[in-house]
Order: sequence, then C-alpha cells, then structure tokens
Amino acid sequence: MRRVLACAAIALANAPAALAWGAAGHEIVATIAQMHLHPDVLPVLCDILDPTAKETDSTVYPPCHLAPIAAWADRVRMAPAYRHTASWHYVGALGDMPGESCVFPGERGWAGRRDTNVLAALGNQTRTVASFLDGEVGLAEGADALKFLVHFAGDMHMPLHLTGRERGGNGAKVTFDGRMTNLHSVWDSFLIAQALRSIPANYSRPMLGDLEVHLRGAIYDGYVRRLMVDGFGLSVQDEYGVEYRAGQGRFGAIEEWLGCPSEDEDEDDTNNQQDDLAQRPCELAKRNRGVRRHRHNRHAKRAGGPWSWLWAWKATRDEERWDDDVLCPYAWARAIHELNCAFPVWPAELDKVAVAGTHSPRTTDVEGDHHDCHMEGGDVEMTGRPPRPHPDLLELDTPEYAGRVRDGWVVERLLAMAGIRLAGILNGLVLGEADVRLQ
Repeated sequence: MRRVLACAAIALANAPAALAWGAAGHEIVATIAQMHLHPDVLPVLCDILDPTAKETDSTVYPPCHLAPIAAWADRVRMAPAYRHTASWHYVGALGDMPGESCVFPGERGWAGRRDTNVLAALGNQTRTVASFLDGEVGLAEGADALKFLVHFAGDMHMPLHLTGRERGGNGAKVTFDGRMTNLHSVWDSFLIAQALRSIPANYSRPMLGDLEVHLRGAIYDGYVRRLMVDGFGLSVQDEYGVEYRAGQGRFGAIEEWLGCPSEDEDEDDTNNQQDDLAQRPCELAKRNRGVRRHRHNRHAKRAGGPWSWLWAWKATRDEERWDDDVLCPYAWARAIHELNCAFPVWPAELDKVAVAGTHSPRTTDVEGDHHDCHMEGGDVEMTGRPPRPHPDLLELDTPEYAGRVRDGWVVERLLAMAGIRLAGILNGLVLGEADVRLQ
C-alpha cells in the first residue's frame, strides 16, 4: 500500500442559489485543493472519477473538477445503500458541552459506535483510495472512497461537526439577520452566504497563471480568488496591468497545516501553547501548532471506581489508532474543536437564554447512536422578505459574533486549511514519498 504523505507536493500549477458548507463550502474546499495539486495528480483522480473522460479528449485541462463531487456524500447519505455512512460526517465526545467546557474526547471517550465518525472515516477512505491505486480494490469502491475523502476533509474542518451537543448545534435555536435558524446552519450556511455577498468587485478579474482553469463560473469564484490573493498571497495584476506579489498572505506559512505532531514532543510545550491559544482565541484559527496527540500513558484521567481503567482506554485508544506521524485527523481536529469554546463558536449567551426558559433545554448527548439525525444545516436562500421578529432568541449577526468571524477570517481559514490538507493527502496518495516540493 502506498504510504500517504501529508507533506507531499503542493504545486500552484452552475453553483446552486442555496448555499451551505455542505454545498458551496465543500465545493470551495475542493476547488482550493485542486488548485494546489501537483500537475501529475489531477489526471489520476479524474481517471478514478470518470475513466471514460480521457477517451473523449485527452488534451483538455483540467480533465475534470473535484468541486462537483464534493457534496456527493451528503446527497447519498440517506439512500439505502449508503445509510450506514450517516454517522461518518461528524464526531462527538461524551460530556462535551461547548459554551461551558470542551472535551475532545475527555474521560468517557467518544459517543456512538467505534470508528463510525469523521475522524476514523477520513483515514479509512484514504487507505481505500491507496488500496485502489495499488490494485487491491475495484474502481467503484475506489471512486466512492475518493468522493468520501474529498467531503470528509471539509466536514472535519467545521467546528460544529466535532461536537455532539444539541446535535452539533442543530437544536440550538438562534436568529441571524432576524431570521430564525439554528447555530449549525449559521456556520453551514449564513456566514458563507454573507461572505459571498460582500466580495469586492475587483475579485471578478482573473488570477494570473493557470489557476483560472480550475474555476467553473460558480457564484463563489470571486470568493476563491480572494482567498488565493489575500489569504495565500498569490501574485496578482493591478488595474494598470502591472504584476505584483501580494505578500505572504493572511494565512502565513501554510506548510505548517500539513504537519502531524510527533510522539516525542514535549508535553509542557503543548500545555503552554494551548494556554496561550486559550488566552488569544482567534489564534486558534490562525495556527495549528498547539495541537498535540493524546498519549494514554501520560494524559488519560481515570474516573473513579473499579472500571476506571476501561474509561481511560476508551478515551484514548481510538485517536491513537486514527493518527500517525503522516496522517493525523484527530490532531488536526482537536484545535478546530477548541474553537467551539475558545472563539467561541458556541456563544455563552446561548446558555443564558436557555436558563431563562426561552430556548430548548441545555442538553448533552448520551452514550449511543445519538447522531443518527441529519447533521447538516438546511440550505439557505436569502430573500428580500423581511424576517419575522424573534426577540426571545439570540441574534448572531452582530459585530460581537459575526463581525468577529469576518474580521478574523475564521471561516476562510478553516476552508483554506481543509483545502490544503486535502491537497496534501491527494498528492501523497498519487506521488508517494518521491516528491516533496512546495511551490
């Protein structure tokens, strides 16, 4: 089996009206990943997704786009043949209570059946794609695994997909711009829709180089250009036709996003960095260097009683199997999950409303298959109709909440991080360890 190299080569070589992380957001992640694929990688992926395409015209580039299959996993999740995959889109820790305290996983471990969550699924689908490339599984299984992999890379970077509280926020009613919705939908839909409506006109100009071929005339093209120019520091052309380098970009050294923590990293350094990030929560969205892997012999806290050893084993064993020094979905997700409390994605005011009796009761998930519900927020189509007043619900389209998300580029950084990590995984699958260039 080919070894996945997450630090492998990264080469800069008719969207729907309703927008959600499950639709536009996933397509944005896939588009960013495609722009950072090594030139030799995309044709291999396209052959997996549609092996007959190259027979039509092998000179066309790109031979296909990843964006159209990015939301496939959501479209099929309730079909009988794929119903078992519904729980692969998220993960929840028992006792996790964003707004009060975040545990990932905490003393009681993970909710649901073992290995039926987004962190395990990301690794499982990556290994299945590798098995296909080695001739060990068939094309249909390999194609499904590739589509799942593209999707789960996006799901893993949505903070509310990493908590089970009130079904990932689906049960937490709020308003956004006066419209009644829920916290999950705010992140799945409203924040991205709001960002797309505020893209400056200059991002309608084509990017330099060959990156434009990876866009498809979608409503989010300008948004992707803005991420590439302002976020990644892409070279651009001003209104006079003069090319200039935008600089390093707001995202900084993106190669750090691809790293996995090693087992011998110092625990004290880990704790110090996490304390620092907790004091400056926006930094959690700006860097991933404070993430360290839990080691059960150093970190597990045992609950009292004769079965405490079992709780400690359950709390740490899974993530040790999910992560290695090359592919580490748990380590990557741990910092993203912390945003639920540290940013906070889950506002503390939401609990105050609940205590006042005007919101659904505060709940945390119980052990078992508590995530069998549909986790994605509903698609949102902004209309001109005035919203109905809901003074009893917490409004999140405020400078203190949505304003901080916009100013900190929180959503943009998460989407970009997902795209870069997806590109690293895909490059490593196809290229192996032979090419480690960063262009």
